[in-house]
Amino acid sequence: MVANSPSNTDPRSAFAWLLVGASAIAFAPILVRMSEIGPAPTAFYRTFLALPFLGAWLWFSIHQGGAEQPKLDRGEYLRLGLAGFFFAGDLTLWHYSIYFTSIANSTLLANLAPIFVTLGGFLLFRERFSRLFLGGMTFAVIGVVVLMGESLQLSGRSFFGDFLGVMTAVFYASYILSVGRLRARLATAVLMFWSTLATSIFLLPVVVLSGDAWVPPTLQAWAILLGLALMGQVIGQSLIAYALAHLPAAFSSVSLMFQPILAAILAWLLFAETLSAVQGLGALVVLVGVVAARQGSIAKQRAK
Repeated sequence: MVANSPSNTDPRSAFAWLLVGASAIAFAPILVRMSEIGPAPTAFYRTFLALPFLGAWLWFSIHQGGAEQPKLDRGEYLRLGLAGFFFAGDLTLWHYSIYFTSIANSTLLANLAPIFVTLGGFLLFRERFSRLFLGGMTFAVIGVVVLMGESLQLSGRSFFGDFLGVMTAVFYASYILSVGRLRARLATAVLMFWSTLATSIFLLPVVVLSGDAWVPPTLQAWAILLGLALMGQVIGQSLIAYALAHLPAAFSSVSLMFQPILAAILAWLLFAETLSAVQGLGALVVLVGVVAARQGSIAKQRAK
């Protein structure tokens, strides 16, 4: 087992790295949209192509970085596998929600994860949250609704896709809670390699059942998938996992609502999608909510 030392990292630095991770995963919706293969193979390659980089990081941390050789027991492997299962469910459901409903709907509903993280923390781990934190979380959710509101499409035809979007939030919340617990015991490199390997394994039958073509047709298609693996998994999720050793899972999930703001900006820059004053207001509300949630988390920590 590789021990972790949360006290060695300033929570402010962890928060900064969390935002960098959120910035990296903001590229994911753009790259998924650009992918030239189906939703299931795209999700698979996101994790599979990340494995050589994560494996090299793990090897270097052990053989060159002076880290202790990991000795994982069966329970830890099972928990890593469970985290991989939750992330496989998150990727699969999110990619298919984009197919069955609008990108705006799927993005909004997937960003309801903080509600389920908070609920899971309360029900499973008896965590308590300050009123300021809960108010900040509510404010951030409202901000995301305002940010995506002009693009939302509410209709019976999109109900299945919207349902998949909600389930995406449930699976991602489960992943965040799992990673938050594992990071108290395992180094980031260990966690990311083994959980990503498990995710790839769980995604294999999904790809087979989907019937989509396995092989990207062009070099550009391979480049898009490699970019998705690097930005979404190697950089984005690794930094989020790192931060979860030093920040509460519920607060971290609220902070990740910063991601839709960046995704909207990227869509404006790359696809000429318009940004209105109302969307700007929504982005501001999200930021205020994140700041309030942070202050609520700090106040709770000081009260202990």
